[in-house]
Amino acid sequence: MAAAAPPPPPTPAPSAPTGLPDSDSTPVGHPLFARIRLATPLDIPHIHKLIHQMAIFEKLTHLFTATESSLASTLFKSPPFLSFTIFLLEVSSHPFEKDSNFHSQNFTPIERIFNLDHSLIDPEAETFKNGINGDVVVAGFVLFFPNFSTFLGKPGFYVEDLFVRECYRRKGLGKLLLSAVASQAVKMGYGRVEWVVLDWNVNAIKFYEEMGANVLPEWRICRLTGPALETYRDAI
Repeated sequence: MAAAAPPPPPTPAPSAPTGLPDSDSTPVGHPLFARIRLATPLDIPHIHKLIHQMAIFEKLTHLFTATESSLASTLFKSPPFLSFTIFLLEVSSHPFEKDSNFHSQNFTPIERIFNLDHSLIDPEAETFKNGINGDVVVAGFVLFFPNFSTFLGKPGFYVEDLFVRECYRRKGLGKLLLSAVASQAVKMGYGRVEWVVLDWNVNAIKFYEEMGANVLPEWRICRLTGPALETYRDAI
């Protein structure tokens, strides 16, 4: 009588979902290595250039008055996630070198590999080179800060700006940035993440809806700024 075949090996348990977009762990074809890390004061020149490019894209350069000095005097004054926080998106054609300067008790950098069908040409690579490691360049950022929902009775994050440079769009990098903010909100027990989108930016609206966001057309933005705000200096 023939011996019975050995039982099949147990099926590995599926890993817990991270909320972050999946990417291949092995580089093939034309790999693009991406990293999200906490920005530092040394990144202000790149952040300023990114904000200016965003103002051009949104056709709002007439409102752009920020300078590197004004950013330096306001950002990075509080621990991450307790006030204005910036995740910086960096990309490289090679694996990132391990850098302990980017690791902290607040946040561990997120690294992903995106396998592209074609090589990517960055016409501004020299302008956005981070000057630290090899061919690493800055590709985008997201700035967010805490707010509070009285209905939920919980804090949340408000995303002020999310921007990916043009040559890196439609690669999944914007999703990676926004997912990093949402993942941090969940880890901190926050109730929601909110942001606004221009009504003419149909691509962004579709992108956010595909990520599961609710676009709320019944709400309107109210804003006091400039002279209208200054009239309240001595109002009380």
